[in-house]
Amino acid sequence: MSHLIAPSVLSADFGQLATDVQMLNESTCDWIHCDVMDGRFVPNISFGFPVLQAIKAHAKKTLDVHLMIEAPELYIEQFQKAGADIITVHEEACTHLHRTLQQIKATGAKAGVALNPHTPVHVLSDVIEDIDVVCLMSVNPGFGGQKFIQNTYRKIEQLKALILERNASTLIEIDGGVNAENAPLLVKAGADVLVAGSFVFNSNSPAQTIQSLKEISL
Repeated sequence: MSHLIAPSVLSADFGQLATDVQMLNESTCDWIHCDVMDGRFVPNISFGFPVLQAIKAHAKKTLDVHLMIEAPELYIEQFQKAGADIITVHEEACTHLHRTLQQIKATGAKAGVALNPHTPVHVLSDVIEDIDVVCLMSVNPGFGGQKFIQNTYRKIEQLKALILERNASTLIEIDGGVNAENAPLLVKAGADVLVAGSFVFNSNSPAQTIQSLKEISL
C-alpha cells in the first residue's frame, strides 16, 4: 500500500472552511484530519461537534478525527454521529483503553490510538490487534507549526516491529512537523499516513503541496 496523506484542517482558514474542504476533496489527499482539543488534555481549544458536522457536510474524503481531550469515552457516539470515520483517542487519556477501542468499533468507526512523544510504544503491546491506526505524535500536541521531534523515527521502527510480530493490520500515522524534508524519511521508516497542517495550508499551492507529499517514493 502506498502511503496516505491527511491534511489537518486545524491549519485551514475557518473563515472559508467550505472552500478549503472542497480544495481537499479535489486534491490527491486521502483523509481529512480533524484535531479536537478541549483546553484540558492539551493547552489549546479548537472545535467540537458543530464544526465537525460542517466539515462533514462538504467532505468527500475519510474524516480522521483526533480527540485530544480528557474522558473521550463520554463523547465517542456523538463524534461518530457528527461525521467521524476514524476516531483516535490518546492512550494517556484512557483509563480503560481496550474498552474505549471496543466502544469506538461498536459505532462503526475505525479505532485509533495516539501516543504523545514521551509515551513508549510498548504500552500498546496488549491491544495492537484491536487498533486500526496508531498516531505517533511527532510534536507535543496542542499547537500547529512546531518543530519535529527526531526520536519519532525510532518509535516508528519499534511500532512497525510490534505490528509485524503480532501480524496486525494497524496503520502508522505521523502527526506534527511533517514537511518535504522529513516526509521521505518517515515513509522509509515505515509510516503509512502523514498528517500535514501548516506545511500544506501555509504553502502557495496547498493542492500541489499535497501532491508532492503523495508522490514521495522510496
